[in-house]
Amino acid sequence: MKKASKTPPSPERQAAPGEVRRIKVGWAAPTKFVVPIPHNEPERIASLRSFKILDTPPEEAFDELTQLAALICQAPIAMISLVDSERQWFKAKVGTAATGTPREIAFCAHAIMEEDLFIVDDATADTRFANNPMVTSDPKIRFYAGAPLLTADRFALGTLCVVDRVPRKLDENQKRALRLLGRQVIKLLELRRELLRLKPAH
Repeated sequence: MKKASKTPPSPERQAAPGEVRRIKVGWAAPTKFVVPIPHNEPERIASLRSFKILDTPPEEAFDELTQLAALICQAPIAMISLVDSERQWFKAKVGTAATGTPREIAFCAHAIMEEDLFIVDDATADTRFANNPMVTSDPKIRFYAGAPLLTADRFALGTLCVVDRVPRKLDENQKRALRLLGRQVIKLLELRRELLRLKPAH
């Protein structure tokens, strides 16, 4: 009985001079989340850092505006979020122990692209956020509304935002209140920066 002859493996094709070979690798997965970047991002970041607010201790005035936003919008979570180059950092917060998140999963990274409120009624029904880890796991975000914190030069530093764990909407009075509170956050930031400028150097 004849043994079946084994077909010798075909030699690997050599790349021609100047040819780019593409090799599939298991770890080269595409980025999951698209992070929108404002057209004036370098200037926006410079403006944010001019306030010298990042990584500062809690301040009562900011905490109270955040509490007001949560109460008026009847939301269990509210934050003043400042969007830095690689992260969002919470200057004030209600209903969460987190101090921030990576920018790539931040709802606020989308909100700073807007001139007015950015609202997501149900994150599970929105393709931008349905697979976001803050939606699929704790804090299980379903509803988000953020008022962009716009300086006089129209740089969006971050947001005053409210979050809920159930799909919902804001009524017109709540929307108006969130806008007004957002403007108060900016005024407070500007006052704080001016006081820092006037403070004598030691």
